[in-house]
Amino acid sequence: MSEAERESMEFDVVIVGAGPAGLSAAIRLMQQAQAAEQELTVCVVEKGSEVGAHILSGAVIEPRALNELFPDWRDLGAPLKTAVTEDQIYLLKDADSARRIPNALAPKTMHNDGNYVASLGNLCRWLGERAEELGVEIFPGFAAAEVLYHDDGPLKGSVKGIATGDMGVTASGEQGPNYMPGMELHAKYTLFTEGCRGHLGKQLIEKFALDQDADPQHYGIGIKELWDIDPSKHQPGLVLHGAGWPLEGDTNGGFFLYHAEDNQVVVGLIIDLNYSNPWLSPFDEFQRMKHHPLFRQYLEGGKRVSYGARAITKGGFNSLPKMTMPGALLLGCDAGTLNFSKIKGTHTAMKSGMLGAEAVFEALAAGDEGSKDLTAFTDKFKSSWLYDDLFRSRNFGPAMHKFGTLLGGAFNFVDQNIFGGKIPFTLHDTRRDYAELKPASECKQIEYPKPDGKLSFDKLSSVFLSNTNHEEDQPCHLKLKDASIPLSINLPKWAEPAQRYCPAGVYEVVEDAQGKRFQINAQNCVHCKTCDIKDPSQNITWVTPEGGGGPTYPNM
Repeated sequence: MSEAERESMEFDVVIVGAGPAGLSAAIRLMQQAQAAEQELTVCVVEKGSEVGAHILSGAVIEPRALNELFPDWRDLGAPLKTAVTEDQIYLLKDADSARRIPNALAPKTMHNDGNYVASLGNLCRWLGERAEELGVEIFPGFAAAEVLYHDDGPLKGSVKGIATGDMGVTASGEQGPNYMPGMELHAKYTLFTEGCRGHLGKQLIEKFALDQDADPQHYGIGIKELWDIDPSKHQPGLVLHGAGWPLEGDTNGGFFLYHAEDNQVVVGLIIDLNYSNPWLSPFDEFQRMKHHPLFRQYLEGGKRVSYGARAITKGGFNSLPKMTMPGALLLGCDAGTLNFSKIKGTHTAMKSGMLGAEAVFEALAAGDEGSKDLTAFTDKFKSSWLYDDLFRSRNFGPAMHKFGTLLGGAFNFVDQNIFGGKIPFTLHDTRRDYAELKPASECKQIEYPKPDGKLSFDKLSSVFLSNTNHEEDQPCHLKLKDASIPLSINLPKWAEPAQRYCPAGVYEVVEDAQGKRFQINAQNCVHCKTCDIKDPSQNITWVTPEGGGGPTYPNM
């Protein structure tokens, strides 16, 4: 489909992704426009079928940014109703025992006084409603598939906007009976807020060399379930965090269990994607973890009601790319603003969106016609509490990766509690996550127990609970640079780890009368992006499927 055949729409600002960063940016833009009595057109495109459909987070939310965006958010009915009442931190020693860590010995950043257990998806739905009330146009079900650039004149090479994906293209690449071409959305400034490993953000980082002065980005995979539990076991506001079993050796990560409202708990496991054993399956580690008495005491007799998985950007301050480029900003988890030491990214994503909105509005209000490199954003960022928040946690991740859970935890206690995050040196972690994988022959095979259907479950029944769906007759959105690599390189060297690191059963090595073949079950994909990150040959590229596809997370 050529550009000439697409329809186009013009806006002052286009925002890609209706997550906390994108919606906060949209709201802040319109708040400023109304205060200045100035006309402003703002559009948000969201690949999920509705706002919140693809949002997945723990989540314990620090309301600092929300307090600034809507000081009266309680009166406005924001869905933050369950204040944290107690923090408990544990080290799991083995499958049966746990040691509670006194809160005084935990890094201060892990304390949750004043925070809320909430559904980030529901918060985004609420933010979406507030944005629309202010005049923001939100287009759910439309995937931003391509970055558009000015191709001539003084603006040549700067970001012009985005194009949404074509709809109704068949798996063979032909135009089907319901074909509808994508639309071009042009803007003076485009804000990319796609979340972790955004596929357009990834392209922008490469095109503009935004990460040339940063450490490599680091990631984790977070797997989460929502449970209805026995009311007698429910303690609204109780927050459990910890590490240890079932993770072994150089595999870092941690668990969470939060008591939300309405007799529900959320339980999950985050595993850093720099693990070295290709036999490891994050999904199966999580399933067996729930049998530990610490979790079983709450989950036993309950009912699992939802499941999801998502990659998490964990590199923090040291891995932040340049966030400005001609005509665009890269914000929130698309840039990697999550604070690893707090295990929180909502308040930081929201603040980055708000700072971006302020820089854009100031430029437009001064008569800027767009497409400049907004260095004013960088100045705002460096003078904000967001910069300080991330700077103070810059050593947290590298310490855990270099020294392990116990020694890394001790270092972080000293850094956070004694030096306030300002210890006079900076640790760096410069190896990319995928490069840490060792050959399968050098690693211990892991035998996972079969799920019991009560506390632990298989992948397919889990994907069913994520409400994941894609139109089946469409091009596969999981692209292989070389289709031979899974069997010729990844299988003999790493036992093709995609079969295990994917939490949705997308990748299989199937053997039949014709021999072995690598099968991609794209219909199962929950858009976690782990394959794009962890494939040791860097052979898989995740691109957006047809708009509206993927999971539909309720209350997650």
